[in-house]
Formats: sequence, C-alpha cells, structure tokens
Amino acid sequence: MSSLNSLIPTGTRSVLSICRPPLRQGSMAAPILFSYQQVRGKASSNPQARGKKSKEKATTKKKKGPREFQQVDLTQMEQFALCDAMRYLRAFEVGREPTTSKYEIHIRLKSKRDGPVIRNMLRFPHSVQTESRICVICPPGSRIEKEARAAGAVLVGEQEVFDAVKEGRIEFDRCICHPDSLDAMNKAGLGRILGPRGLMPSVKTGTVVEDVANRVEMLRGGTVYRERDAVIRLPIGQLAFSPEQLRDNLRATIDQVKKDAAGLNDRITKEIYEVVLSSTNGPGFSLNGEFTSESSPETAALSGV
Repeated sequence: MSSLNSLIPTGTRSVLSICRPPLRQGSMAAPILFSYQQVRGKASSNPQARGKKSKEKATTKKKKGPREFQQVDLTQMEQFALCDAMRYLRAFEVGREPTTSKYEIHIRLKSKRDGPVIRNMLRFPHSVQTESRICVICPPGSRIEKEARAAGAVLVGEQEVFDAVKEGRIEFDRCICHPDSLDAMNKAGLGRILGPRGLMPSVKTGTVVEDVANRVEMLRGGTVYRERDAVIRLPIGQLAFSPEQLRDNLRATIDQVKKDAAGLNDRITKEIYEVVLSSTNGPGFSLNGEFTSESSPETAALSGV
C-alpha cells in the first residue's frame, strides 16, 4: 500500500483525502449487530420452535398412576381367625357403651380405578340396626301410605315430610320415595338439605321404588353399602353377637358382594382380595377365612356384653 501511495502524486493524494468521508469506529458494525439480534429474538415465534417447546412440556408432565388400586401383600402380614379377631376387638371395646359399639367389615376389592362401583342393599340374617327410623314420601291418603305405616315407617306423606325437613326436624335414618311423589319432592327442593346427609331418595340408590312397604321392611333390618376406593365398609354385627351370628352375617355379605361383582359388565372384573374385621373403637384384623384356631377361646365367652 505504501508503494502505491508513492506512485500517486502528492497533490492528488491530498485531494483524495479531502473527498473521502471519515469512517467512525463502529458505525457500520452496530446496525448490523442490532439487526442480527432482532432476528435472533424473533426465533421464538417460529412454529418449529414452538413445537419443540410443546413437546418438551409434554415430556415433563407427570405420568399417570396405575390403573388398578394397589394392594398389600397378604403373605407378608399376619391374619387371624374370626374368633381370635373378635376376642381382641372386644378387649378394645371394654368400658364403651355396648349399644353404640358394633363390629364392622371392610372388604377390599381388586378393581380398576375408572370402572363402575358396587352399590346395593343387604338384609342380614341377624339384624344389626335395632331401631332404624324410615321416612316415606308418597301421596297422602293413598293405599301406599297405609302400607308404609303398617310396615313401620315413622313419617309418611308429602307436605308433612317437606315441612318437617325444611324446619330441621329430620327425625329419621332413611328416606324412600314413591315414583308418584317424585316430582313433588324435586319441586320442594329437599336436595340441599337431605343430600349432604345422604338421605335424598334417588333411583341409583334404590330408594325410589314402587313397593314401598317391602322396602321399608328391608331397610329396617338391612344395610345399604357402596364401594369407595375399592373398599366396601359396613357394620356387620352388634358387640353382643355370638361368633355364629357374626359368621352368618359375614357369609351373607360376602355372597352378596360376589353376586354384585358378577352382575357388572362382562368386561369389568372385580374380586374380593381381603376381608378385614374391626369395631367402632378398635383396629382392623385381616381374616384368614378360618372360624377358630388352636388358641381361640370358647365361643360362649365371646357372646354377650
């Protein structure tokens, strides 16, 4: 470059230096870099980039849990005969009011989480609930009302029942309704009062029936049960029951649950996995299916209060 300048006359070099505009440092690099940064900043609006981000979010989502309820390994836990479990539970109920303490059964099922649930009503060979007050909503002055009263219902009618419920006088344990009074019951708006208490009659729970008298008799000596989280819980006997009475009620319960499971959809399979006996104030004892063991006391010692 110095050799080239030496060939140009001195006057010409001065003229060229005057005509050439001055170049400030960084004047061209800054706009180019700024525009490049703008292009880099708009990369997030690219559909392909958004697609990659959505895939990354999808992969970070939590995986769904198992479709079936998990059960404990029964081979790793101690199980008891029925009389042995009764002996321990009666010890936990010492000093308690015998009329309020009851034996309870917990039937664990092998079931899927998103399948249908079992719900039904069972009448035990030996009645568990001694005083079950039944309310019947039916047309007043009809034959149905007379049959309901004869069957033992404590509150029968339409407007009489509606007024008592709205005033807060819910002096009954179960409530059933005849289909002829279903519209009147819905118009009365009893759902917000009876619903939270589990007393609202519905077709699903079998408390809207034609044969009111027969259902009243069943409810007075029976129990309504429902599967929740693959477990069916219900009282099965009074504390004064003998082992033989408790065994009869237990057999009736298991047989009915098996029938309910068999009556479901053919694609749905439910099996009884474990049976646990407990009491109102006692823990649960897993049953092994035996009535007595070598160390069981006499059955007469497990009767009465």
